[in-house]
Amino acid sequence: MKIGIINGSLRAERNTEPVAKFVHEIAAQREGSFGYEYIDLVDYNVPLLTSPVHPMVVNRNHEDSNVQRWSDKIDTFDAYVFVTPEYNHGVPGGFKNAVDTLGPEWVGKPVAFVGHGSVGGVRAIEQWRQIVANFSMPVVRAELNFNLFFDWKDGAFSPAERHQVEVNVLFDQLEELTAKHRS
Repeated sequence: MKIGIINGSLRAERNTEPVAKFVHEIAAQREGSFGYEYIDLVDYNVPLLTSPVHPMVVNRNHEDSNVQRWSDKIDTFDAYVFVTPEYNHGVPGGFKNAVDTLGPEWVGKPVAFVGHGSVGGVRAIEQWRQIVANFSMPVVRAELNFNLFFDWKDGAFSPAERHQVEVNVLFDQLEELTAKHRS
């Protein structure tokens, strides 16, 4: 089974990138039947959702080639880890738009959250929990929260030792939920 780790930031200089790569590096060390893949949202150049046709009814056939490429990639996974920054006490607009441009690609697939921001991305994660409920996506209980004031030293991401354990707990829960859901 495949799990996609999505870097959900579009900014040129992104604090999300080292967080997502840290999570992916830990995933690469795991043994078992699950494969993990790093997905960088910036690579897909997903345009603003302006189509008059609702994404749930286009049957995975999107008019825009970038959206189609995004759809084709997302559809290959059994579950996801959303690595999300928190912007203005909420989810980042570009990431939210990219999620909104799809429909059945997300439906029923488990998801876990890793957030970062001045309070660890907790407000963005709480909003994501409400958003993914629309797609009937089961959510694991564990989440990771990286604080900009404590987990970055001299401008560089510097996770604490406990974070590796926490990432593995999150993966354990996501793998268990995905296996139950897919069986």
